[in-house]
Amino acid sequence: MSGQGFVYGIAAAITCAIQLTGYAVAYSLKTETFYDILGGVNYLALALWSAVAGSIDAPLNWVDDPRKILVTILFICSRGWLLIFLAWRAHERKGDSRFDEVLGKGGGQPQPFGFFVFWMAQAFWVFLISLPMLFVNSSQVNKPGFSAYDIAFAILFCAGVLIEILADIQKALWVKRGRKGDFCTDGVWAVSRHPNYFGEIFQWWCLFAFSYSSSSNNGYADPLWWVGILSPLFTMQILLTMEPTGLCNAEGKNLKRYYDKCPERYSKYRENTSILIPIICYKYVPMFLKRTIFFDFEKYEYKPKSDGSVKNE
Repeated sequence: MSGQGFVYGIAAAITCAIQLTGYAVAYSLKTETFYDILGGVNYLALALWSAVAGSIDAPLNWVDDPRKILVTILFICSRGWLLIFLAWRAHERKGDSRFDEVLGKGGGQPQPFGFFVFWMAQAFWVFLISLPMLFVNSSQVNKPGFSAYDIAFAILFCAGVLIEILADIQKALWVKRGRKGDFCTDGVWAVSRHPNYFGEIFQWWCLFAFSYSSSSNNGYADPLWWVGILSPLFTMQILLTMEPTGLCNAEGKNLKRYYDKCPERYSKYRENTSILIPIICYKYVPMFLKRTIFFDFEKYEYKPKSDGSVKNE
């Protein structure tokens, strides 16, 4: 097995061990309390493992390779924030309603396989998101300096992380202040209806692009580099198309509370505010662009039933 293959293989084994152990303990206790926390711990474990193991037979030790140091630090900052925020949110909410059905909290029958699926989905997400970081840390390429390309994508990655952090903090403060205005329009929420999801997706596209310079086969010819594209693609799959999380959980039928309470104000907010990509003057963007590159798909519209019929927003 190649050096990179060894790093990837053990990283997959670490992920499976953490998530399977978490599932077994959590199901025995009938709790989801440390689901998100173990996800964050898993990320940090992979960063530590790849930093140590990636130095084996490498031209430079990890401490002497600025590219690996930078990627590891950026990755830990991103996932460290996620760990802190999700742990705080779990404490504040005293639970996660996503797991009520599979844990039988509503009086129903517990579903061990359904609960297992949640943990395996997290295992896939953690491992796939980590691919660009694993690629850089396990690379045998000796490129101690940074090109303009590297610097640009490192800065853009930082911007994605910062947007996500700002969005999380601004939303949390808005909730603490009593949810003034019924829906959040503070800070970055004034230019995106889901800036936290944008930041999460954007940063992984940037890290995938950054990892190009660590390829030993001129990037485009390196199949292992291309495997890293699963990081942003899987993130988009989770946040854009899968229930009960992401946009599918936040939009559509779950917008009912806004249309019942403040239909005119919320309709105006949707018209003027991008669903994902932060942009001003969104209402002037042609509909065909909204339905394509801006990801404002029709399935996210609220369609209330009236007199047995279904109508668009």
